[in-house]
Amino acid sequence: MPRCTTTLRLALVLLLAIGSTRAQSNSADLSDKEVEQLRESAYLPNDRVLLFLKFLDLRTSKVQDLFAHPRKPGREQDTHDLLEQFTALADELEDNLDDYGPHHRDIRKALPKLLEATDRWATAIKSPPEDDAYAIPRKLALESIRDLREDTTRLIEQQRVWFLAHPPQKQPPNQTIDIPR
Repeated sequence: MPRCTTTLRLALVLLLAIGSTRAQSNSADLSDKEVEQLRESAYLPNDRVLLFLKFLDLRTSKVQDLFAHPRKPGREQDTHDLLEQFTALADELEDNLDDYGPHHRDIRKALPKLLEATDRWATAIKSPPEDDAYAIPRKLALESIRDLREDTTRLIEQQRVWFLAHPPQKQPPNQTIDIPR
């Protein structure tokens, strides 16, 4: 009986360790301030999409800055890390879009901006010279951008059709929105 308890405890410790390392890898892509901003926008899909857009713009501008200035040691590794962060954020945004679409969340204002940003991101990520140190993360980032572009194009049409058939109700000005807690 004690051996079974020890085995269960060991299994629990391993599960907790695996879960905490996974959480650490996801949170490493975002600063504490960015995480807090996403939490605050959890019930506002349009704002959340725009926040992801801002975070992805920041990552691409950092990549461009690395190559705009004189070369510093570790530039390739920094580019590798930024491209991995970009891909993780783009995948998270895509997961959010996959959730918002079937639930008919009104993100019509953010979608054209997102579609425009995909071209800008692709150009920025292709701009650094070829290097084996970040070739794979660049390829993955470009695939994420392509997937985002396809999803956004599809969502624009779906949202247009849905909201044409189901126009949102007008809310009187200064009326607060009750958010379930």
